[in-house]
Amino acid sequence: MPTFMKNLNVTARCANQYRADKLADIGLSGCQHSYIINICRNPGISQEHLSKMLYINKSNVARQLSLLEENGFIYREQSPEDKRNMLVYPTEKAKNALPVVLGVLKDWSAYLSEGFTEEEISKFTEMMDKISEKAQAYIENKETNENTI
Repeated sequence: MPTFMKNLNVTARCANQYRADKLADIGLSGCQHSYIINICRNPGISQEHLSKMLYINKSNVARQLSLLEENGFIYREQSPEDKRNMLVYPTEKAKNALPVVLGVLKDWSAYLSEGFTEEEISKFTEMMDKISEKAQAYIENKETNENTI
């Protein structure tokens, strides 16, 4: 499994660099694509819920949201129900960036899967879904998983 994890990490880092290269012209970094997608699909999402959806700690989410806000992609408002919560909304700039972001992700997937059959892609996707579900379950049940690894 160490080789598998190494390859997974290398692929993730290369994907980040690819996104950075392709999204630079619209003012996004390689790691901001998931923020744009989730905020556009869930306008008014709380920072806390976004953090949980992305499996990124709250301080990193706040930092990225500050950058996105500075660059005109989002705006934040205090929640009327709970003054401690900030709700995040996409601007027109984010909405216009969404199809570009989705296109970049589609192109990267097409590049990586080039030469594979539909059956191979389907099987690989199925296996990766299982791995992802297991990883997410660990994080979501972290307290109960302390002694399982």
